[in-house]
Amino acid sequence: MSEKVSYKEAGVDIDAGNAFVEAIKPAVKSTFDANVIGGIGSFAGAYALPGGYREPVMLAATDGVGTKLKLAIESGKLDTVGIDLVAMCVNDLICNFGTPLFFLDYYATGRLDVDDAKDVVEGIAEGCRQAECALIGGETAEMPGMYSEKDFDLAGFAVGIAEKGEMNRLAHVKAGDKLVALPSSGIHSNGYSLVRKLLFEKLGMRFEETFEGKPLIETLLTPTRIYVKTFKKLKNRINALAHITGGGLVENLPRVLPDHLHAVINTSDIRTLPIFDLIGQHVAKDEMFRTFNMGVGMVLVVSPEHLEEVLSESDGYLIGELKSGEKGVTLL
Repeated sequence: MSEKVSYKEAGVDIDAGNAFVEAIKPAVKSTFDANVIGGIGSFAGAYALPGGYREPVMLAATDGVGTKLKLAIESGKLDTVGIDLVAMCVNDLICNFGTPLFFLDYYATGRLDVDDAKDVVEGIAEGCRQAECALIGGETAEMPGMYSEKDFDLAGFAVGIAEKGEMNRLAHVKAGDKLVALPSSGIHSNGYSLVRKLLFEKLGMRFEETFEGKPLIETLLTPTRIYVKTFKKLKNRINALAHITGGGLVENLPRVLPDHLHAVINTSDIRTLPIFDLIGQHVAKDEMFRTFNMGVGMVLVVSPEHLEEVLSESDGYLIGELKSGEKGVTLL
């Protein structure tokens, strides 16, 4: 009779999974609000629909962190990529005038390290607190053979709610509207394949070398800024929002423009961050603006009569305006 084989010998540790669930309970519970139904550990998360909507519409967004995750794994600094995961989802929701309600995550790894996974989920919980949404569920998959031991991947899923009549922002956007930039916190979560190729393969830089007074890796892993609270505060004074992710200003801003309007941006007004100045020494300007946010994480489209209010109640600044013409973006 052949010797029996256990699941643990195959690379999956059920006890570690149970220990992980216990370890993350405080962080997860810290995100709960009055609409969360039940606790942690059921087969599905439950959330009561908030009232006060005439025609409520549910919105959903999903995303990952991209190859920024590779830098986090290689450096062992895992406490911020969870914030990135939440940010990439909820920042998209608000562009459709959706208020984030709850979030779920998927964590897949070759071997579950409870401490590492706890750092990641605590980052996700922090992102949810910043976004004022509840972390109501998730899934952890231990898949030896699919991932090497230290490798893992993340996916996030955000659900929000909007008033149906407020979702079509194209009807509110018009010629003469001003473009207000909300600063990014850094590279956010796009363009890291280029960042890694340039900084570490071409230039031979190291994680620990000093950049702007701190280790380079800290700048590279600065978490994506979450704009939900700013959106909630300014919602009634903005016509549209564009989340500046992969494709930069030139590809994301047209997504909120009707066919007859053109965005004109004064690049000299953009408050570019030092990390983009470094990368820009080795990458063409057009490529920079098609790959990175260049220091602009979100663009608000604002009527001239609301401009001063928006500027005074945010850290935004003026970078351009909308004019009649074919849909697109001109960078001056």
